[in-house]
Amino acid sequence: MTVEQTKLTRLSIFPLPGALLFPGMHLPLHIFEPRYRALVGDAIARDRRIGMIQPRPIHTADPERPPLFDLGCVGRIADVEALDDGRYNLVLQGVALFRVVRELDVATAFRQVEAELLPVAGDQSLSIARRSSLETESRAFADAQGYAVDWDQVGRLDDESLVNGIAQIAPFDAAAKQALLEAPDLEGRAELIIQLLQFFGRHGGEERVTLQ
Repeated sequence: MTVEQTKLTRLSIFPLPGALLFPGMHLPLHIFEPRYRALVGDAIARDRRIGMIQPRPIHTADPERPPLFDLGCVGRIADVEALDDGRYNLVLQGVALFRVVRELDVATAFRQVEAELLPVAGDQSLSIARRSSLETESRAFADAQGYAVDWDQVGRLDDESLVNGIAQIAPFDAAAKQALLEAPDLEGRAELIIQLLQFFGRHGGEERVTLQ
């Protein structure tokens, strides 16, 4: 078996626009569609893994199977509540980024891919200037939108949790979100967040940020 082959894994995927997950972060989800209830049930019975990935925002002949972005994040079910009517509330914990190699032809209601798991980056940090700029722009954006934020708690977050947390919850469009996921490092992701927050702030929150 080659080194390349050992990196490949089979993943059941949940294509969801606007939903990002990063290694080490958590993502709460409410699962109600039958195909994704089947996905969760299958994941619980096997390895508890779900591949979170965004569909590309383009028109397609089959709206039920839109094309996918290449990069997503594997989440492991860290907490799950099975409701009486078959729905689930669950929390995914990010494990590793993955790159889609190919989509598999399967009989399941949910989609599956063969994917390459990417190495998890080591501890990353921001420069003092970048951290300060990010906090300043985040405050300005939150104030403009009327968001209530515990800034003392935010200030206690480490750099990686701060940057990735903002990337997950910021109201940007799918392409902008994907650009954040694909940023090469934490500094680059923080700089892109700053640019998007500034742009969004100038437009008064009337439209979602769109990255062409």
